[in-house]
Amino acid sequence: MRLYYNPISTCSRRVLMVAHQLSIKVDLVPIDLFKGEQNSPEFLKLNPNHRVPVLEHEGFVLWESYAIMQYLADISLGQTLYPIDPTARADVNRWLFWCGQYFMPGIGILNWENSIKAQAGIGPADSAEVARGERLLIEAATILDNHLTDREWISGSGLSIADFAIAAPLADQLRAKLPVTDLPNLQRWLKQIQALDAWKSTEVDAH
Repeated sequence: MRLYYNPISTCSRRVLMVAHQLSIKVDLVPIDLFKGEQNSPEFLKLNPNHRVPVLEHEGFVLWESYAIMQYLADISLGQTLYPIDPTARADVNRWLFWCGQYFMPGIGILNWENSIKAQAGIGPADSAEVARGERLLIEAATILDNHLTDREWISGSGLSIADFAIAAPLADQLRAKLPVTDLPNLQRWLKQIQALDAWKSTEVDAH
């Protein structure tokens, strides 16, 4: 099993955390995004969307981090991260879709403007874009904070792939200046994720 990834990629990290939690060994193939390796003809044969991660397993090629997490869970006997019960699984799926649709857009903007631009040396942050990203993220993060008021994990079924999916981009909350540090329930939940071996084992200096 091979994973094309970048160590500072949020989407890559959520997959790596799930693989670690499930004790799945993957051979890592780093893709240098700053050098544009995601645009090479060889990589585009794997993923025409120019994005990491990409999983290759016994001739099957899969992109999209949420789909990869689901796949890793589905091939793991006895796992509990992705429930089999239809209602519990739908609840996890709900939060995966929410993450992609509502949570990630604001984070993506702020990460680009406040962090990646500086790392790539391509100019200062755009204040209008920063304001737009903050508006989007505050709205979504407040929903998550309220949801976590009386919950240990995001889904009622316990620790799930939804927790890893949503926690991964928060590793950059300080560098990307994400307006979430004053949300008590979100931060309490995040500390629980950060205490897991799956989190610690996937930390990199850039975070």
